[in-house]
Amino acid sequence: MKSPREVIESHYAAGERGDLPGMMADFAADIVWTEAAGFPVAGTYVGVDSVRDNVFIALAREWDGWSVAIDELVVDGETVVGLGTYTGTNKATGKSVSTRVAHVWRVQDGRAVKFEQITDTAEVLVAMR
Repeated sequence: MKSPREVIESHYAAGERGDLPGMMADFAADIVWTEAAGFPVAGTYVGVDSVRDNVFIALAREWDGWSVAIDELVVDGETVVGLGTYTGTNKATGKSVSTRVAHVWRVQDGRAVKFEQITDTAEVLVAMR
């Protein structure tokens, strides 16, 4: 079984490859995923399909090159915090964004069970207007 660090490292590595199924491979079937209030896809989504459709696919519809570059992982037991930077270009406005982000993960029995995003949503919204 993967450690909490390995689960989250695998998720981000798959994201860098553009491998959506790989990004979700270690998600619990009933993962609880929360995007920050004010973010374009804000809300809490439960389940792998809901996260895929309402977060990953929705962001790809609105943004070119949307990505996260995680430069630090902080691990405390089953909690993993990823610190990094979001970048992307809004398709409607052509404006780019680069803003810091924190992802707080909970991992149990080799599966990501909970995710919370913390970011400067104002920076993202500026790129959308």
